[in-house]
Amino acid sequence: MTAYAENMTPGMTLPRLLCVQAHPDDETIWTGGTLARHCAAGGEADVVTTTWGIGRPRHLELVEALATLGLPRPPIMLGYADGGVPGSADLPPLVDAPFDDEVRALTAHVRALRPDIILTTDAFGIYGHPDHIHTHRLCLAAAEAAAEPHLYPDEGPAWQVSSIYLVTVSESRSRAAWEQVMAVKAPGRSVGTPDERIDETIDVRDFLDVKWAALQAHRTEFARSKTMRAIRTLDAPVRESLLGWECYVRRDLVGGGRSLDQ
Repeated sequence: MTAYAENMTPGMTLPRLLCVQAHPDDETIWTGGTLARHCAAGGEADVVTTTWGIGRPRHLELVEALATLGLPRPPIMLGYADGGVPGSADLPPLVDAPFDDEVRALTAHVRALRPDIILTTDAFGIYGHPDHIHTHRLCLAAAEAAAEPHLYPDEGPAWQVSSIYLVTVSESRSRAAWEQVMAVKAPGRSVGTPDERIDETIDVRDFLDVKWAALQAHRTEFARSKTMRAIRTLDAPVRESLLGWECYVRRDLVGGGRSLDQ
């Protein structure tokens, strides 16, 4: 039993999580420790990835990564093309597809899965990636639409998400490490959110080995991305500062919202 589970009050029911990210590997880099911790404590979690089609190499790597993190089900793929990889899916690129079609598709999954909490990226997409920013906007629209029974009535009964947790990077804790690896890809691009704006910082160091093992499943991205290869070269303390804490800005959609821990 993990310390997370041991600290739960008897009778406490963990929230159901839905993690919605743009690309295979985003779920592990930004939320892998949170997901592993949650599932190890007996919580329910699912992942929706907005880009890449089923059967492509990165989809198969994502299936492996989620199994390593302890999720009970394979990912749900919306099936839009990655903006940088036209052959990644049969549907148009995520940022070019009709937004209402995308909202309808994600709303259907939100209503079917009935999550208490959605995890996704912040408004800047953490570091400005267009697919990340679009996925953030898509999540907010779908969470609102899912609760409105007059919208998309054929996509299942309405469901109210309690809270959205927006992934970000803490300036004080890990900004230096992220800038060290991001500089390989985008020199001078600022990352990080001021600490006073961060609502939740989850210590996932107990799950860092699991998170790192899951990240290794994304072999295609390690082969392609200078940033991912830079992470691999970091020494253990710097890598821990980079991946050992996961930070969120919390947005409650109902009074009181829902905590990740209860």
